[in-house]
Amino acid sequence: MNQLKICRRLLFFELCAITAMAQTNPIVGEWHGTLSAGPMKLRLALHFFKGNGTAAYTGSMDSLDQGANGIPLSSIKVEGNRLSFEVESIRGTYDGVLKGDMIAGTWRQGDQGFPLEFQRGPFPKVDRRPGKPSDIDGAWSGALDSSFKGLRVVLNIANMEDGLSATLDSPDQNAKGIPATITRNGDMIKFEAPAVGGSFEGKLDAKKETIDGTFSQFGKSSPLKLLRGKDVARLWAPPSSLPR
Repeated sequence: MNQLKICRRLLFFELCAITAMAQTNPIVGEWHGTLSAGPMKLRLALHFFKGNGTAAYTGSMDSLDQGANGIPLSSIKVEGNRLSFEVESIRGTYDGVLKGDMIAGTWRQGDQGFPLEFQRGPFPKVDRRPGKPSDIDGAWSGALDSSFKGLRVVLNIANMEDGLSATLDSPDQNAKGIPATITRNGDMIKFEAPAVGGSFEGKLDAKKETIDGTFSQFGKSSPLKLLRGKDVARLWAPPSSLPR
């Protein structure tokens, strides 16, 4: 019985310590927000820490849609309800005001500034279950024209219980799994990748071997013909020699 009482007391003291830390260090923990910069939309996660007996905060940032995790934060300052930090690796800064479980502020990178709000906690998890494969499931590959430096593109499509799902790869930029939304209306296929401000609309051929259309990004457009498959040598030929 005495041991049980001691355990209960220890648990009580631990809970009190956690509560006290949260009250004195209101930014400690995880936060999430979405940066809208023109056509680009990036999901960002912040992680703040503070060791016992230290005055300085440490932290990191994840850019979920770019597959970048653990980006170090520096010059973290908390003065009253104001929070600021720097992200030296991308020359970005943030300045905001803590309002309960929200931080409202401005993200600056270069000469541009964008409003950016963070909510306490991680992004809500979306549980999408695989459905019966569609007739366009799989990888589709192509190359953009010279205005996009001939970049190769791979569109990965999978059917889920609630509809089609897609991600985008850019092999020449070592970028994989960029989230995309995809819709289909008969033989017309459209996808958007908010993380890179890109979109595509094209027509599926009768044999379901190609999707011929146009890719657009930041006011520029390029013809893009996607061929079924990921590792076909002809897909990596110069754009001018791709079949039309």
